[in-house]
Amino acid sequence: MESRDKQVGLKSLVIGALLCFLVPVMAHYSIDIVHGSYLAIDFMPAGAIFLFFILVGGVAIVLKLISKRIALNSSELLVIYIMMLVASSVATMGLGAQLFQIITAPFYFATPTNRWAELIQPHIKSWMVPQGKEVIRQFYEGMPKGANIPWLAWLKPICFWMIFLMSLYMVMITIMVILRKQWVEKERLIYPLAQLPLEMVKDENGSIIRPFFKSRIMWLGFAVPFIISSVNAFHHYFHFIPQIQLANSIPIFRNTLSMPFRVSFPMIGYAYFINTQLAFSLWFLCLLSMVVKGICNITGFGFNENLGIYGIQGSPMLYHQQTGGIIVLVLTGLWMAREHLKDVFGKAFGRRKNIDDKDEILSYKASVYSLLIGLIVMATWLYFSGMPLITVPVFMFFALVLFIGLTRIVAEGGIACAVAPSIAPSLAVSGLGTSIFGAGGMVSLAFTYVWASDIRTFVMAAVAHGLKIIEVIKINRRKLFWFILVALVIGLGSTFWISLKLAYTHGGINLSSWFFVRGPQYPCNYAIDKILHPTGVNWMGWMHTAIGGGFMAFLMFMRYRLLWWPIHPVAYPISAVWLMEHLWFSIFLAWIIKGVLTRYGGNKVYKASRPLFLGLILGQLVAAGLWFVIDLITGHTGNSVFWI
Repeated sequence: MESRDKQVGLKSLVIGALLCFLVPVMAHYSIDIVHGSYLAIDFMPAGAIFLFFILVGGVAIVLKLISKRIALNSSELLVIYIMMLVASSVATMGLGAQLFQIITAPFYFATPTNRWAELIQPHIKSWMVPQGKEVIRQFYEGMPKGANIPWLAWLKPICFWMIFLMSLYMVMITIMVILRKQWVEKERLIYPLAQLPLEMVKDENGSIIRPFFKSRIMWLGFAVPFIISSVNAFHHYFHFIPQIQLANSIPIFRNTLSMPFRVSFPMIGYAYFINTQLAFSLWFLCLLSMVVKGICNITGFGFNENLGIYGIQGSPMLYHQQTGGIIVLVLTGLWMAREHLKDVFGKAFGRRKNIDDKDEILSYKASVYSLLIGLIVMATWLYFSGMPLITVPVFMFFALVLFIGLTRIVAEGGIACAVAPSIAPSLAVSGLGTSIFGAGGMVSLAFTYVWASDIRTFVMAAVAHGLKIIEVIKINRRKLFWFILVALVIGLGSTFWISLKLAYTHGGINLSSWFFVRGPQYPCNYAIDKILHPTGVNWMGWMHTAIGGGFMAFLMFMRYRLLWWPIHPVAYPISAVWLMEHLWFSIFLAWIIKGVLTRYGGNKVYKASRPLFLGLILGQLVAAGLWFVIDLITGHTGNSVFWI
């Protein structure tokens, strides 16, 4: 019998490393060259799941047929998946599609009208950006024929940014290590997003093909989104083929709002695995938020505030209320985990030596000290980037609360496409006013949009799901930390390389218009507005934050005190965000289907139907990956079969 250490080794590390390099390359080619589906934009990484499908359903079978010695076991496959999950979190939206664009936009898009050269550029530290007008111009317009990519010009800013980013990611990893036992073992969160890879690798002794791929009901679910997506893909090649519409909307509240009805097969699949109370709360509170927005639009109730592009979630009033909700969610969760946290920090500082941390990927001592060092490095870096020292702890508090809160919501609610109700830069400015930041602080905040703004995916959530998956992996868990670190370094390296290569080869303005043209200008527009039109502390915003926090506390009290209470508090902090408006109908469908099946068929029917809904997820994501490959080969562009 093999030891646990030998179950996962060099073979899985090499394959995982290669796929971690491939994931960002695929993702950037898809959004920049093919202009197709997003393969690494959300918490469900379509590109990684597509590659995992090929690996488990194809390559692994061939290797097993050739020889059992080179066959990949379930533990090796899951470690490879975790590595791809981590790499996906930094490939595009999590970092790679924003870093280089945001730090160069203040120079390339500066005009006499916007006054960026006068008011923003003097406050940008030279070590944060590449030097040389031609280096930046060619990044957007392409380099001359026969020229070489100016790698050396980018080396210095990349190195300085890596100091901050690796500190940030270590903080994210260690926080999840510290909270793993509380979330996984004590609170037993569901982690719906982890169900698909776990089911895919389940094995039967002596079986060449895994049971998941033998399930007819899974292939039935797989076929529905795969066929519909393929029909829509063929429509882009042959326009006489009718397109199948999966989204529509109706105007409501005197045309001041649009009510979307979108069928997202992956979201139907994921929502099927959460409890019906939470599913009900997600769609019900979303509709209720739309009603509140509509009434505010018609009556003019509320207040106006510039919260930046990612801070606009319907109205500033709801923005602040749901921010209060997510703060209470995180702080209450930490309070409930207080005994566990005492054990963790007691073990770290030598006061509770009997606490067992062998099941963690890092010891509690290493985790706590790494967390503290990471926070210090982050704070120091932000200070030297221009953020006033007194504001750094406030900004970091908001940023970490949003990361932890959204990770908790995704882990418990299975929301594969989600954003927080707010962003840390806007919260800091709204809560403290602009005078305390000054012009230099506002520019520093604008640069935090690289990693703290459109947080639709990030390392913390990827690691959280990885730590759930390792429950079934036969491996010395301390090994997994190094696998994650390798995945992170290779994912970042691949992302930086492909981003610069595509930009200098084709010209950034010819690639994704959002990531290279429109999106990078918003941070500067926000900073310049606050510099030219200073604002004080928004006490009205603080009041609504307190109202939202109080309402969240009420929901949590009612849930834990009354069994019949129908509203799940986890749904509240994201109920008004724009992505939920596109997802509510799919969650509603899953809620209806699950309710009917469990009511009339019981738990037996629910278990039997699980492969069908896993098939819905897999079919959509495999279709996205397959049509990316086809479009890349044929040179066809604009053929997006998957967004959310």
